[in-house]
Amino acid sequence: MRPILLSWSGGKDSALALWRLLQSGQWKPVGLLCTFSTPFDRVLMHGVRRLLLLQQAQATGIDLVPIFLPPEPSNDVYETAWAEVVGDWCRRGVRHVAFGDVFLQDIRAYREKQLAKLDMEPVFPVWTGCPEREASWQLLEEFWSVGFRTRIVCVELTKLGEEWAGRELSPTQARRLPPDVDPCGENGEFHTFVFAGPCFKNPIRVRLGKRFFAKGFCYRDLLPA
Repeated sequence: MRPILLSWSGGKDSALALWRLLQSGQWKPVGLLCTFSTPFDRVLMHGVRRLLLLQQAQATGIDLVPIFLPPEPSNDVYETAWAEVVGDWCRRGVRHVAFGDVFLQDIRAYREKQLAKLDMEPVFPVWTGCPEREASWQLLEEFWSVGFRTRIVCVELTKLGEEWAGRELSPTQARRLPPDVDPCGENGEFHTFVFAGPCFKNPIRVRLGKRFFAKGFCYRDLLPA
């Protein structure tokens, strides 16, 4: 099996990507790449505490590979930090990085361009290339059917009300999403934290903390139970 890094946010798309990699028999995930905001020690964009990502990594048996960034980093700063960490793995013989992207063509092209600079290749285990709701629903149904569970931790307030932040994304709740919201949140409408599933040796026990708001988003803090 070939070694591969996985871009890891702690959310459902990266978790399903990990599941597919493990089931393929072709790949051996050797590290979970995750970007953190240095002053807050939380996942960039998702707002989840690094401690909980460490618990996820321990439950999968795969090392967490942190990439530390300042708040609101420029694209140059982001790319430099990312290339430094990933390039080190490339020098150790890892030539592939997997991503949980579903259908955004511009994001895929960006990944391909950035990895080409490092003489590496991207892999897209959950890619459908189709922005239709039905394709996203099929991914969600697979996610639930194999035993994953996830909680919404961040919502874009122009798309969803603050009451969604903190809810488990169950089949019942997902059916209540507005019709202009992608069921996988691929357009950034919401982000999630996976707390149980077939990749984990044990569930990640969390309790809900306070809501907080920043730049048009509502976040729901998760605390270790």
